[in-house]
Amino acid sequence: MSPLRVLIAEDEPPARRRIRSLLDECAGVTIVGEAAHGGEAVELIQVVRPDVVLLDVELPVANGFEVIDAVGPESMPDVIFVTAYDHYAIRAFEVHALDYLVKPVERERLSTALGRARERVRPTRAAESRLAKVIDDVRETPMVRRIPVRHGHRILFVDIADVDYVQAEGNYVRVRARGTSYLIRETLNAFEARLRPHGFLRIQRSTLVQSDRIAELQPLFHGEYAVKLKDGTKLTSGRSYRDQLRAALHLTGHE
Repeated sequence: MSPLRVLIAEDEPPARRRIRSLLDECAGVTIVGEAAHGGEAVELIQVVRPDVVLLDVELPVANGFEVIDAVGPESMPDVIFVTAYDHYAIRAFEVHALDYLVKPVERERLSTALGRARERVRPTRAAESRLAKVIDDVRETPMVRRIPVRHGHRILFVDIADVDYVQAEGNYVRVRARGTSYLIRETLNAFEARLRPHGFLRIQRSTLVQSDRIAELQPLFHGEYAVKLKDGTKLTSGRSYRDQLRAALHLTGHE
């Protein structure tokens, strides 16, 4: 049987050393890399293609969930979360059938988790679905604060707080953030679900806007508005989105 190829993604050196030491004691295991932050984890996963990632939930640059989001559930190897979360969060991981280790990592618990991973070696369709479900759940919470975007051979993480607006372009969306635009292969509906908790609203079929970026509205015809953003960008709202735009901006009683 081929060795189980394991990547360690842990930002705390003592914890990383302990995991490495425990893995060195496990038969049939090869450590193929170590990442100290989420961006490095994404790059290593794509380059070394490990069978298993020991993934710390709270990584700098990009947390564990953002790493999965950036790589894509369909491309992720098996994930064993390493976490200091309380039992409520652990219970959530169990629901999705993803294994976890609580810090400080114990030898027997690590061995059990690796045994489960060894039985799969490759993520199954069910495993991909579970990872996608984790991402969907996390996207509904404030934990996801950044959007992974590809820039050449790199992956950048754009703060959601820096995003001004998002527009659909065919099978892609264009994200405008602090004067820079990024093209991402995703639907606008998916983006809306992710961004709505952060104050974004749809002003027309193809456009989402960060509501606190709106500086001025000018009524046009048939319920449409000219929407001017704080950076001077000019957009137009659709008539079918008039009521939700007015409600979001507390325009009840105003023309």
